[in-house]
Amino acid sequence: MSKLQLIATAPMGLEAVVARELKELGYEDTHTENGRVNFTGGPEDIPRANLWLRSAGRVLINMGRFKATTFDELFEGTKALDWSSWITADGEFPVNGRSQKSQLTSVPAVQGVVKKAVVESLKGRYGTEWFPEDGPKYEIEITLLNDEALLTLDTSGSGLHRRGYRLASTEAPIRETMAAALVQLSRWRPERPLYDPFCGSGTFLVEAAMIGWNIAPGLRRSFVSERWPQLTEEMWSNARDEAYDAVRDDVPLQIFGSDIDPYAIEIAEAAVKRAGFAKDIKLSVTPVSKAKPPGDYGVILTNPPYGERLGDDAQAEAALRQFGLTSLHYPTWSIFAISPSTQVEHYMGRKADKKRKLFNGRIQCDFYSFFGPLPPRER
Repeated sequence: MSKLQLIATAPMGLEAVVARELKELGYEDTHTENGRVNFTGGPEDIPRANLWLRSAGRVLINMGRFKATTFDELFEGTKALDWSSWITADGEFPVNGRSQKSQLTSVPAVQGVVKKAVVESLKGRYGTEWFPEDGPKYEIEITLLNDEALLTLDTSGSGLHRRGYRLASTEAPIRETMAAALVQLSRWRPERPLYDPFCGSGTFLVEAAMIGWNIAPGLRRSFVSERWPQLTEEMWSNARDEAYDAVRDDVPLQIFGSDIDPYAIEIAEAAVKRAGFAKDIKLSVTPVSKAKPPGDYGVILTNPPYGERLGDDAQAEAALRQFGLTSLHYPTWSIFAISPSTQVEHYMGRKADKKRKLFNGRIQCDFYSFFGPLPPRER
C-alpha cells in the first residue's frame, strides 16, 4: 500500500500544538487547516499516531476530496473512491455527516447518498448484492464545507481523549487532550514544580506526568482499527514496543494538586493511581487561600471554578480573587489559567503576557499566560 493521506483532528485553536507533536514524531510534511492537521504516512503510522498523539481528537484516513454541489456529484465522487482497499466484505460501515456553508444542507440525506455510493462501489469489487456488516467497523465521515466533500475513515474509535485512567469526573472536567495541549503550551519541564490549586479530577497533573515520563497516552487502550486486516498485529505490537521502550520513569517529578472539595480529591486519587503515579503526584484537600506549592520557578496550571460550573457566580468570583492573591506569594512562578471569565486579569492584578481563544467543550474560554522569570540555568 502506497503512502496514505492521514488527518489528525484538532480542537479549534490547538492545531499548531498537534502539528508540533506530529513533527516530533518525525512527520515533516504537515499541512494545517481549521480543526485538522494533514500528514502522510504508511499503514504502520496509523498505530503510531494513535498511540502517541496527546492533543489530537482522532486519526482519520483521508479517502478523497471533491466538489459536490448536487447529490449526483456526491454519489459519483464517493463511488469513485477506493473503499474496498479498506472495507472488508463483512465490514460494518456506518456513515456520519456534517454540512457547513454548502448547498447540500440535509445531513441525513447526505449520509444516505454516501452509504448508497459506498455500497455500489463495494458491490463491484466483491461481486455481491448484500453486505452482512457483522465484521470490523469502518466508520465513514462525510464533511461538506463550502461545497467541497471530504470523506474519511476513523481509525481511532472512541476519541483519543479516552486514555483509560479516568473512570469518574468532577463538574465541567477538562478533556485529557485539551489538558495535554495546555501543559505543552505552558513552560513546564519535568525539572520544574507543577501545581494545580483547583485540580478537580487531576487531569492536568496526570497529563503532565505522562509528558514528563514520555509515556504514550494511548498505551492503555484499544483502537477500532486493531481489527482491520490491513493493520497487522505486528504493526501494532511494533508500535507498542517502541512506546514501552521510550518510557523514562526514572525522571523525578514535582507535581502537586489540591482542591477544596474532598470528593474531587477522591476522584483525582483514583485517576492518579490508575495512571500509575500514586507515588509521584501529591494531592491534598486544601482551599486556594492555604495553597503552598513548594519550590521556585514552578508552573501553576489550572482551570479555576466559574459560575456555570459552580452554579454560583459569587463563589466563583471569590475563588478567582483568592487565586490572584495567592499568586502574589509566588513571584518566580509562571501562571497559566483557562477560563471563560473575563475577570481573570482583573483578579491577577495585571495583563496576561499572552491570551489564546479556545473552546473547553462548547464553552468559549481564554487561556491566560502570566510568565514568571525563567529558572537561572535556562536564562
